Amino acid sequence: MKFILITLVAVVIGMMVACSSGLSEAQLSYNDGVVSTEQGLYAESIQDFDKAIQLDPDFALAYYNRGVSYHYLDQYQNAIEDFDKAIQLDPDYHDAYATRGVSYHYLDQYQNAIADYTKAIQLDPDYALNYLLRSVSHHILGNITQADADKAKGCSFDRSEDRHFCGAD
Repeated sequence: MKFILITLVAVVIGMMVACSSGLSEAQLSYNDGVVSTEQGLYAESIQDFDKAIQLDPDFALAYYNRGVSYHYLDQYQNAIEDFDKAIQLDPDYHDAYATRGVSYHYLDQYQNAIADYTKAIQLDPDYALNYLLRSVSHHILGNITQADADKAKGCSFDRSEDRHFCGAD
Protein backbone atom coordinates (compact mmCIF):
# COMPACT_ATOMS: atom_id res chain seq x y z
CA MET A 1 0.00 0.00 0.00
CA LYS A 2 2.82 2.38 0.91
CA PHE A 3 4.52 1.67 -2.47
CA ILE A 4 1.29 2.44 -4.34
CA LEU A 5 0.85 5.70 -2.45
CA ILE A 6 4.45 6.77 -3.13
CA THR A 7 4.07 5.86 -6.81
CA LEU A 8 0.81 7.81 -7.03
CA VAL A 9 2.40 10.85 -5.38
CA ALA A 10 5.34 10.64 -7.82
CA VAL A 11 2.99 10.46 -10.81
CA VAL A 12 0.96 13.44 -9.59
CA ILE A 13 4.10 15.48 -8.93
CA GLY A 14 5.41 14.56 -12.38
CA MET A 15 2.17 15.68 -13.98
CA MET A 16 2.25 18.95 -12.03
CA VAL A 17 5.85 19.61 -13.09
CA ALA A 18 5.00 18.83 -16.72
CA CYS A 19 2.00 21.16 -16.67
CA SER A 20 3.84 23.95 -14.90
CA SER A 21 6.86 23.68 -17.16
CA GLY A 22 4.72 24.22 -20.26
CA LEU A 23 6.10 21.15 -22.02
CA SER A 24 3.68 19.31 -24.24
CA GLU A 25 3.11 15.59 -23.87
CA ALA A 26 4.94 15.17 -27.18
CA GLN A 27 7.95 17.05 -25.81
CA LEU A 28 7.92 14.97 -22.63
CA SER A 29 7.86 11.74 -24.65
CA TYR A 30 10.66 13.11 -26.82
CA ASN A 31 12.71 13.94 -23.71
CA ASP A 32 12.17 10.39 -22.43
CA GLY A 33 13.42 9.10 -25.77
CA VAL A 34 16.56 11.22 -25.59
CA VAL A 35 17.30 9.89 -22.10
CA SER A 36 16.74 6.30 -23.26
CA THR A 37 19.05 6.89 -26.23
CA GLU A 38 21.76 8.30 -23.97
CA GLN A 39 21.46 5.15 -21.84
CA GLY A 40 21.78 2.92 -24.90
CA LEU A 41 18.17 1.74 -24.62
CA TYR A 42 17.42 2.19 -28.31
CA ALA A 43 14.30 0.02 -28.54
CA GLU A 44 12.78 1.94 -25.63
CA SER A 45 13.76 5.27 -27.15
CA ILE A 46 12.03 4.31 -30.40
CA GLN A 47 8.82 3.72 -28.45
CA ASP A 48 9.15 7.14 -26.81
CA PHE A 49 9.80 8.83 -30.15
CA ASP A 50 6.87 6.92 -31.67
CA LYS A 51 4.63 8.43 -29.00
CA ALA A 52 6.05 11.93 -29.55
CA ILE A 53 5.44 11.60 -33.31
CA GLN A 54 1.93 10.26 -32.77
CA LEU A 55 1.18 13.31 -30.62
CA ASP A 56 2.95 15.75 -32.97
CA PRO A 57 3.39 14.41 -36.53
CA ASP A 58 5.45 17.49 -37.49
CA PHE A 59 8.10 16.97 -34.78
CA ALA A 60 11.26 16.87 -36.94
CA LEU A 61 13.59 16.27 -33.98
CA ALA A 62 11.58 13.22 -32.93
CA TYR A 63 11.92 11.71 -36.43
CA TYR A 64 15.63 12.52 -36.45
CA ASN A 65 16.31 10.98 -33.06
CA ARG A 66 14.20 7.92 -33.80
CA GLY A 67 16.33 7.56 -36.93
CA VAL A 68 19.46 7.73 -34.80
CA SER A 69 18.09 4.95 -32.58
CA TYR A 70 17.28 2.82 -35.62
CA HIS A 71 20.81 3.47 -36.88
CA TYR A 72 22.31 2.24 -33.59
CA LEU A 73 20.20 -0.91 -33.96
CA ASP A 74 21.66 -1.41 -37.47
CA GLN A 75 18.22 -0.79 -39.00
CA TYR A 76 19.65 1.60 -41.58
CA GLN A 77 16.69 1.65 -43.97
CA ASN A 78 14.32 2.59 -41.13
CA ALA A 79 16.81 5.23 -40.06
CA ILE A 80 16.94 6.68 -43.58
CA GLU A 81 13.16 6.86 -43.74
CA ASP A 82 13.10 8.85 -40.50
CA PHE A 83 15.89 11.14 -41.66
CA ASP A 84 13.92 11.66 -44.90
CA LYS A 85 10.91 12.77 -42.87
CA ALA A 86 12.99 15.04 -40.64
CA ILE A 87 14.43 16.68 -43.78
CA GLN A 88 10.99 17.00 -45.33
CA LEU A 89 9.84 18.85 -42.20
CA ASP A 90 13.05 20.90 -41.86
CA PRO A 91 14.97 21.12 -45.17
CA ASP A 92 17.87 22.98 -43.50
CA TYR A 93 18.49 20.31 -40.85
CA HIS A 94 22.16 19.62 -41.63
CA ASP A 95 22.52 16.92 -38.97
CA ALA A 96 19.74 14.90 -40.63
CA TYR A 97 21.61 15.00 -43.95
CA ALA A 98 24.91 14.04 -42.35
CA THR A 99 23.49 11.21 -40.29
CA ARG A 100 21.47 9.91 -43.23
CA GLY A 101 24.77 9.93 -45.11
CA VAL A 102 26.29 7.67 -42.45
CA SER A 103 23.35 5.27 -42.79
CA TYR A 104 23.80 5.22 -46.56
CA HIS A 105 27.49 4.54 -46.00
CA TYR A 106 26.68 1.48 -43.89
CA LEU A 107 24.45 0.25 -46.72
CA ASP A 108 27.39 0.67 -49.15
CA GLN A 109 25.49 3.44 -50.95
CA TYR A 110 28.51 5.73 -51.09
CA GLN A 111 27.22 8.08 -53.81
CA ASN A 112 24.11 8.79 -51.71
CA ALA A 113 26.33 9.28 -48.67
CA ILE A 114 28.50 11.76 -50.56
CA ALA A 115 25.42 13.67 -51.74
CA ASP A 116 24.17 13.95 -48.16
CA TYR A 117 27.54 15.00 -46.75
CA THR A 118 27.77 17.61 -49.53
CA LYS A 119 24.35 19.01 -48.60
CA ALA A 120 25.30 19.03 -44.91
CA ILE A 121 28.49 20.93 -45.81
CA GLN A 122 26.48 23.46 -47.84
CA LEU A 123 24.25 24.04 -44.82
CA ASP A 124 27.10 24.13 -42.28
CA PRO A 125 30.47 24.63 -43.99
CA ASP A 126 32.32 24.95 -40.68
CA TYR A 127 31.61 21.43 -39.42
CA ALA A 128 34.79 19.43 -39.97
CA LEU A 129 33.34 15.96 -39.50
CA ASN A 130 31.20 16.20 -42.65
CA TYR A 131 34.31 16.77 -44.79
CA LEU A 132 36.03 13.85 -43.10
CA LEU A 133 33.09 11.52 -43.58
CA ARG A 134 32.79 12.53 -47.22
CA SER A 135 36.51 11.86 -47.56
CA VAL A 136 36.02 8.27 -46.41
CA SER A 137 33.25 7.65 -48.95
CA HIS A 138 35.31 9.19 -51.75
CA HIS A 139 38.27 7.05 -50.75
CA ILE A 140 36.19 3.86 -50.89
CA LEU A 141 35.02 4.80 -54.40
CA GLY A 142 38.61 5.42 -55.49
CA ASN A 143 38.22 9.20 -55.78
CA ILE A 144 41.54 9.72 -54.04
CA THR A 145 42.09 13.34 -55.13
CA GLN A 146 38.68 14.39 -53.76
CA ALA A 147 39.17 12.22 -50.65
CA ASP A 148 42.51 13.91 -49.94
CA ALA A 149 41.04 17.38 -50.51
CA ASP A 150 38.14 16.69 -48.13
CA LYS A 151 40.48 15.23 -45.52
CA ALA A 152 42.76 18.26 -45.75
CA LYS A 153 39.78 20.60 -45.39
CA GLY A 154 38.34 18.65 -42.47
CA CYS A 155 41.69 18.46 -40.72
CA SER A 156 42.22 22.21 -41.12
CA PHE A 157 39.58 22.85 -38.45
CA ASP A 158 40.62 23.01 -34.83
CA ARG A 159 38.27 20.31 -33.53
CA SER A 160 40.06 17.87 -31.27
CA GLU A 161 37.17 15.38 -31.32
CA ASP A 162 37.69 14.85 -35.08
CA ARG A 163 41.48 14.60 -35.00
CA HIS A 164 41.52 10.78 -35.06
CA PHE A 165 40.55 11.04 -38.75
CA CYS A 166 43.61 13.20 -39.32
CA GLY A 167 46.22 10.88 -37.90
CA ALA A 168 46.69 13.00 -34.76
CA ASP A 169 45.90 11.92 -31.22
